[in-house]
Amino acid sequence: MPDSPRSQLRTLLLAATLLLGLSGCDVVQQKLGIEAPAAKTARLEGEGKAVGGACRQSGRAIEDCYSIYSWLPKAAIYEGWRDMDVYMRENKLLTVEPQLPPPQPPGTKKKKAPPPAEDAIAEPRAEGKNGEAR
Repeated sequence: MPDSPRSQLRTLLLAATLLLGLSGCDVVQQKLGIEAPAAKTARLEGEGKAVGGACRQSGRAIEDCYSIYSWLPKAAIYEGWRDMDVYMRENKLLTVEPQLPPPQPPGTKKKKAPPPAEDAIAEPRAEGKNGEAR
């Protein structure tokens, strides 16, 4: 005996409901800020390679790079560092000295700048009409 039209309609509605619910998973994950594990791994891999290359170009030791960027995969940092090393040797490039101190790892408190020394604070001079000091 073939399925009744009512049974087919029920199956179709059930399938449509499931498909609609499953298609909403990505939207829900995006709203909650949940990142798919595969996407997060790929993102961290790319960031690690970029950081490793930047560390090599700035002349920073690979061990320092590992400790500063501890949240990135070491294998990715090493791969980026090694690739940049090969590139720099082939093109006879020199290291670029960093102008800023290395960033603080996440979770560490920033150090406050020391107050300026009293000698560095000069009292303003009073000036006359023509800009001459009195």
